[in-house]
Amino acid sequence: MASYCFTVTRLREVYNFLATAGAKYGVGFWKPGSGIIHQIILENYAYPGVMLIGTDSHTPNGGGLGCVCIGVGGADAVDVMAGIPWELKCPKVIGVKLTGSLSGWTSPKDVILKVAGILTVKGGTGAIVEYHGPGVDSISCTGMATICNMGAEIGATTSLFPFNHRMKTYLEKTGRGEIAALADKFKDDLVPDNGCEYDHNIEINLSELKPHINGPFTPDLAHPVSDIGAIAQKSGWPLEVKVGLIGSCTNSSYEDMGRAASLAKQALDKGMKCKAQFTVTPGSEQIRATIERDGYAKILSDVGGIVLANACGPCIGQWDRKDVKKGEKNTIVTSYNRNFSARNDANPATHAFVTSPEIVTALALAGTLNFNPETDYLTAPNGEKFKLEPPSGDELPSRDFDPGQDTYQHPPAEGSSVKVDVNPSSNRLQLLEPFDKWHGRDLEDMKVLIKVKGKCTTDHISAAGPWLKFRGHLDNISNNMLIGAVNTENDAVNKVKNHLTGEYDGVPDVARHYKANGVNWVVIGDENYGEGSSREHAALEPRHLGGRAIIVKSFARIHETNLKKQGLLPLTFANASDYDKIRPDDHISITGLKSFVPGKPLMAVVKHRDGSQESISLNHTFNETQIEWFKAGSALNRMKELQ
Repeated sequence: MASYCFTVTRLREVYNFLATAGAKYGVGFWKPGSGIIHQIILENYAYPGVMLIGTDSHTPNGGGLGCVCIGVGGADAVDVMAGIPWELKCPKVIGVKLTGSLSGWTSPKDVILKVAGILTVKGGTGAIVEYHGPGVDSISCTGMATICNMGAEIGATTSLFPFNHRMKTYLEKTGRGEIAALADKFKDDLVPDNGCEYDHNIEINLSELKPHINGPFTPDLAHPVSDIGAIAQKSGWPLEVKVGLIGSCTNSSYEDMGRAASLAKQALDKGMKCKAQFTVTPGSEQIRATIERDGYAKILSDVGGIVLANACGPCIGQWDRKDVKKGEKNTIVTSYNRNFSARNDANPATHAFVTSPEIVTALALAGTLNFNPETDYLTAPNGEKFKLEPPSGDELPSRDFDPGQDTYQHPPAEGSSVKVDVNPSSNRLQLLEPFDKWHGRDLEDMKVLIKVKGKCTTDHISAAGPWLKFRGHLDNISNNMLIGAVNTENDAVNKVKNHLTGEYDGVPDVARHYKANGVNWVVIGDENYGEGSSREHAALEPRHLGGRAIIVKSFARIHETNLKKQGLLPLTFANASDYDKIRPDDHISITGLKSFVPGKPLMAVVKHRDGSQESISLNHTFNETQIEWFKAGSALNRMKELQ
């Protein structure tokens, strides 16, 4: 509790800004300690049939209540709040038919881990994933939310389930009986139409589905838990589990905590505690209060767990880890949704695996990946061998939820006199200045800041963890721009050549030097560039530091839109192999901007150092409105022009 109070004090200026901004513009504020917004939404705001956008890629968590909840960038949300229509290219629909029923060690998390293995991290891009079939009824409402939440890891626009009795019961248990009754009245409109067809079909028999664990370094590398020990040994991954972490917006429901506690109780009854470190992150104040009241928190603590604050925590890198040094190879297992390199603890050598809370708990007890709880035995302190019984836990609390502390600040009836609190000398908060408009000409002789090799998520572009304290200060947080991306020139991170000085320096430092000298630059990237978090800063930072275009093989949906919103040009190679033609010391001109229209490719004139040059065709997905954003310098600039 002491460290939590210290954090609140340290971030007071940020919370004051949010509270005063909310009060001024008539918006409520969930104070620190409330929990993760996706859980707040599920518990309070989501309902079957609603369409909702949220500024985080895991907004689709609400699909567990039959909602169309879509993650977007912050600028998209600004549009909606300003009454401007929100646009989205019409997605395809992937149908996932579920048959059979979940039982034993298999959990809802295993459904999405299996789907991720099938579709990969970009297989859901441009599509909504709709789950259907008789197996749906064997999954709890919060279990369905888990599946939809992690749909972000396959690039899906959103995921959702059809309305059923599980959703109805959850609504009733969370104080929304009237909504439950209304949804039940119109239930035929909240399920798939008879005879509907999908663009792609997947079928999973839940009765045959086995527990899965995905990783390391990517959430689509799927393995049955029964095989992971042998695979890890063969691959040279550390077998010892250093830390097990349960919770996060993906898996912190009452049912999740109950099933994990049922395993912990079995171990305690044998006098055993976790061999690995073990952390527990409640997703909301309501969950924290309820699991404390019902004894789950004590059981998890007694087995060796540390109950963290109601927050994202280590899932987004808010973890001051001390047990290993940076660069030390080690393994952690989590019930989170993402496991990109260095995401959880800023250590690129950490092998992070994602799985269900039940499997995390079992592996934390065993202390090794080489353990299959369905068949293997643990050894109690007295030498007794015992096997864990399959986990069990109530879907919802029998005594209703305990809401815990009241952490919601209602907006005042009249807020026009409220002053938004921003200290001009703050290093955490900074009012934004408008970006410059397009000058009306082609973009000539731009330098290549970095040619990125391989996977480049928004974590690589704008790291989280300790950097999040600067998310309200664009200039300060821009010091993390692309520091995690691998440079093709030298296979190094955060080391690029400054072609004005001839020296190597960090990526943000070189970008700042180019900007100070009036030199525009571009980034060259690989496939699915910008996957992962909907992090607005991954688009704001390149624009702030003088970037003009991001040219890649393919984009993740949210990041591509975010770049457009900030007046950048997200472009893709018409021929993916043209990526190989770009050299780190090239000069690139983008031509055709005077006749920039939807559907018409732009051209890149690439000038090599040896004097040769070649032209490359670049595709884009700009519509007419988005082209106006580019010309104005950003979507916000365009909004101001139209006032």
